[in-house]
Amino acid sequence: MSAATTRSRTPDRLCAEAVDLARAAAEEAAAPGVVGEHVGLVSEGDRVVTHFFECKELGYRGWRWAVTVARASRAKIVTLDEVVLLPGSDALLAPEWVPWSERLRPGDLGPGDLLPTDQDDLRLEPGYTGEEEPPPNSLVSHEMAELAEAEDADVTPGAPATQPTTPNRGSIAAVAEELGMRRARVLSRYGLHVAADRWEESYGPKTAMAQAAPATCMSCGFLTPIGGSLGQAFGVCANEFSPADGRVVSLSYGCGGHSEAAVMPKPPQPAPPVIDETRVDPFPLRPARDSGSVPEAGDEETAELGHS
Repeated sequence: MSAATTRSRTPDRLCAEAVDLARAAAEEAAAPGVVGEHVGLVSEGDRVVTHFFECKELGYRGWRWAVTVARASRAKIVTLDEVVLLPGSDALLAPEWVPWSERLRPGDLGPGDLLPTDQDDLRLEPGYTGEEEPPPNSLVSHEMAELAEAEDADVTPGAPATQPTTPNRGSIAAVAEELGMRRARVLSRYGLHVAADRWEESYGPKTAMAQAAPATCMSCGFLTPIGGSLGQAFGVCANEFSPADGRVVSLSYGCGGHSEAAVMPKPPQPAPPVIDETRVDPFPLRPARDSGSVPEAGDEETAELGHS
């Protein structure tokens, strides 16, 4: 070990004794009453020493005021170098900062919030590129050129938000919309796979609801098909009593609200009444005296009961 290394690890005597100077500097930089006891010192090099003081500031548990003092070679006066607040070994630290794009979770977007999309987002790809343009001798290209020339087509300046909802006839936007290429970017193959995996996890065949279902959504009358390549494996549930109502579900998903799971039989209908209009049934206005099931009592019997 060299002599220079030995000198750097041995605190300078004058700098180590400058505790009052270091405390005064820490109290000047900090708020009143937050600088605590002297808790140690460390040699930073030749004639450079850092003094540590306890920090009593609320919320800074384990932090220390570090005051570095130094003196010039052959000088007797110790001068102040810097004052900083540093965390100790058991200090309470804030969690590691994470970019907002990594902290964002599904459902965090609220009304009025704007979610910018990365220009190089792997889930998206250009909706129209020059590679998809038909060759100059193509019939489609010739027709589009004539249409654009006849209608004086041009590109409307401005941001996409300021573009008209319905493009003018003959404009490039109208032609692109007719060919399904008006969107600047569309889902890439990676974006399709990510969306499919996410939907499969929420409403797929491995969920508990699908495992207990009597049949899959493929044979359910409440399934509304969707277009595009995702329509081969997914649809939208339109059963208001299903837990997946209005959600994109896998064709292998299922629930107890399947349209054909338990078809209720129709209640029996009574036969219509039969009326015979050719027969006449006499209905006396006054019943006969001997038509009842109880024989008619005489005057002597009623007299015993007190009837007059």
